[in-house]
Amino acid sequence: MAELAIPVKTKKQIVSEFRQSEIITAARKVFAEKGYVTATVDEIAAAAALAKGTIYVYFESKEQIYNAVMENDLDALRTLTLKKIAEAGMVREKITAYINARFQYCEERRDFFRIMYIEPSSSPVLSKAKAREWLREPVHQLTVSIESAITQKQIHPWPAEILAWTVADLTTGALQRRLSTTPTTTAREDADFLIEFIDAALCPNAS
Repeated sequence: MAELAIPVKTKKQIVSEFRQSEIITAARKVFAEKGYVTATVDEIAAAAALAKGTIYVYFESKEQIYNAVMENDLDALRTLTLKKIAEAGMVREKITAYINARFQYCEERRDFFRIMYIEPSSSPVLSKAKAREWLREPVHQLTVSIESAITQKQIHPWPAEILAWTVADLTTGALQRRLSTTPTTTAREDADFLIEFIDAALCPNAS
């Protein structure tokens, strides 16, 4: 059976993708510092070292740029999280993998998490509504693993989906706290505390 040919990108496509990536990177920083409402396309253009007109070649509006930033990072975060969960073993390892993946990405992309969790309600809805949608697949994978562990009597029989979403919500809350305050603990310490806390809830009668 003949192998399918891999499409070769044209020079124009390569340049377009490179420019969009430049704009997204610059916009992420501007939105994190200024907020969606205050940020301007002029500031994004300046941060990207591009003419304002060049920005509009690739994006029609500030909202479209904002949504591109969020979609880019949310998709990368989902991919990383699913990869880490898939590579982990039992349910405890999968929950640990989920938490570590979120903390890792937050430390690497603090601007993205600041936009998603600190932005005012007047910003576009993508960061709020879509972020929940992007979580569904990782949370579903945790739910499946929790259900299996419950069936095998490895952990306390908590409602599996509720427990999976609780893991997600606790992780989000911990990251929000780190972003909105000056933490006195390291990201590693916060992640480890959360992992130990959830582990204790999985087996509340363990000695």
